[in-house]
Amino acid sequence: MSNTLGTLLRLTTFGESHGDMIGGILDGFPAGFEVDFDAIQHEMNRRKPGQSKLTTQRKEADEVKFLSGIFEGKTTGTPIGFQIANSNSKSADYDHLATAYRPSHADYTYDEKYGHRDFRGGGRSSARETANWVAAGALCKQWLLSKGIRIQAFTKQIGVISLEESYKNLDLQSVENNLVRCPHSEKAAEMEAAILAARKAGDTLGGIVSCVVSNVPTGLGEPIFNKLHAALGHAMLSINAVKGFEYGSGFEGVSQFGSQQNDLFQLDENKNLEFSQNNSGGIQGGISNGNDIYFNVAFKPVATLLQDQPSVNADLEEITLQGKGRHDPCVVPRAVPIVEALAALVLMDFGLLSKRHSQ
Repeated sequence: MSNTLGTLLRLTTFGESHGDMIGGILDGFPAGFEVDFDAIQHEMNRRKPGQSKLTTQRKEADEVKFLSGIFEGKTTGTPIGFQIANSNSKSADYDHLATAYRPSHADYTYDEKYGHRDFRGGGRSSARETANWVAAGALCKQWLLSKGIRIQAFTKQIGVISLEESYKNLDLQSVENNLVRCPHSEKAAEMEAAILAARKAGDTLGGIVSCVVSNVPTGLGEPIFNKLHAALGHAMLSINAVKGFEYGSGFEGVSQFGSQQNDLFQLDENKNLEFSQNNSGGIQGGISNGNDIYFNVAFKPVATLLQDQPSVNADLEEITLQGKGRHDPCVVPRAVPIVEALAALVLMDFGLLSKRHSQ
């Protein structure tokens, strides 16, 4: 089950970075939904490698081939099978890793767990897997949008360069206007320069992706061990290079008094219930309260450096590991659609669960 995400809506994926293909099966998607295939490809293009000077130069079309579950442009309610070809793998770039362990990668732990691993580009541990999530998540984003629910992620921080403004004061529609997907043109220029400088030095940078989900209905979430924020955290912490997840006021909230932190109930001029603020991030008791859901996802610097590093091999001999291959100097810009896709998968699953409970 470690290759499956979801309860009623279940995504199971397969494939390795340098295998013939990757792909998946999305089961539980409702029947009769008209699919926008151009919108799916748009999401794939946002994630795919080789899209700018800030990313790995591996070239992949990342075109999704649907094998089942869609007929005459509409979902049938049966499992949606899909595949994505790997057409530009250069496996020879990884021959030197057949027995070598890259620092902060999964090479050592996969060997310890399985005793045999695909060392080409990291195999199953590669971020190539995330293309599957974006393909499935693109379908879920369309379904959610048909219900009025919008998901928008953006780059909040690269290295030490950070946005301090609330997302409410940013033009989130401008996210795609620059290469780093930051809705602040001046900060975006600084972030781009920092990534290029790191690439030139053979080094890497990390950062933070923020995500906002608007028009969320109340009642999404399952107590006790399937709370909405826990499920979102589980999904986000499954992304390669993610080191942290926080929602609402997150870690900053610990410095406040309860009188400052509480989201007070109040009534608007039409006697509709609302909240004085949204430190809860749209989730209370593990269940959505109708406010915007917002959260941050922290990404570490990419572990592969184009520099020599000391390491060891499978025989526990000390070696010097040479940085080779095609790699992102910073994964954050390409992670924006990945965060959105996983959020969509989780929220649609909970939406279907909520619908079942109301019947």
